[in-house]
Amino acid sequence: MDFLMSVLESTIRFAAPIILCTLGGIFTYKANIINIGLEGIMLFGGFATALILYFLGFYWLSVLGAVMAGVLVGLLFCYFGITRKGNFIITGFAINLLAMSFGFYTLALLGRTDIPVVRHRATMIRLDFPLIRDIPYLGRLLNNHPLFTYVAYFSIFIVFVILYRTRFGVHLRVTGESPEAAKAVGLKVDRIKYIGVVIGSIFVALAGFNVTLEHLGTYTPVITAGIGFIAIAAIYCGRGSPGASSLYAILFGLMRALSVRLSLMIGAVAGLFQALPYLTVIIILAVVAIIRNQRTNVRSYTHE
Repeated sequence: MDFLMSVLESTIRFAAPIILCTLGGIFTYKANIINIGLEGIMLFGGFATALILYFLGFYWLSVLGAVMAGVLVGLLFCYFGITRKGNFIITGFAINLLAMSFGFYTLALLGRTDIPVVRHRATMIRLDFPLIRDIPYLGRLLNNHPLFTYVAYFSIFIVFVILYRTRFGVHLRVTGESPEAAKAVGLKVDRIKYIGVVIGSIFVALAGFNVTLEHLGTYTPVITAGIGFIAIAAIYCGRGSPGASSLYAILFGLMRALSVRLSLMIGAVAGLFQALPYLTVIIILAVVAIIRNQRTNVRSYTHE
């Protein structure tokens, strides 16, 4: 039971940045934009977080720094991908490479291999809910997590409301599904895409904040460990639905938590379990593709 509880508790924490990154990517998905640069945006968010905490030490200023980093990188992506009509995949990969290169270059200037922020974790906000604190099992699972872990899960509802209960959400989805129709009714397609990408980039940058401070307590240019690409897999498996995509993100978080716990138990062959989350991504993508292909074939046969 203790092993199960430790895995579930870790799942809640490990899934949080994947959820934030997934929700951010959904905005570009709804705009019919492929954003491979989620990793890079996360890295810039984590870099801004670490730099502000390391030199200034202000918690909320580091949050603002991550948000601003997300906005700036999102605008950069939009400029080359939307305004200049560049290839979105190439632009995304360029942002990923830029984020890593910028991080390594800055560390070299500072003469360090990382930017530690672990001493600032004492200022990290944790939420304690008296109503569930003493409930067996549930209190351990749901109580006393860092603030942005709760923000990640609450954001599922926020993103759903934005996309399906606001005028902007309708405009964004129409723009992604049929840009010509959107232009015909007078919508400014490029501006809507800009706003969608920037909003999404803020969520992704906050995932970088979450990983840097609330998970690792340090920044290096490899802190994301593939979270951005896992988020892309979750988005496509969930077809851009905030709820379904987040469930896949939680599943991938479970696999990551399981791999960490098994690695601690096994010992010598622990490294093999580090591949578990990525193997799960491949299997789920394959299964989802097969199911969708079968449904498509059935529909084609029915119409015939």
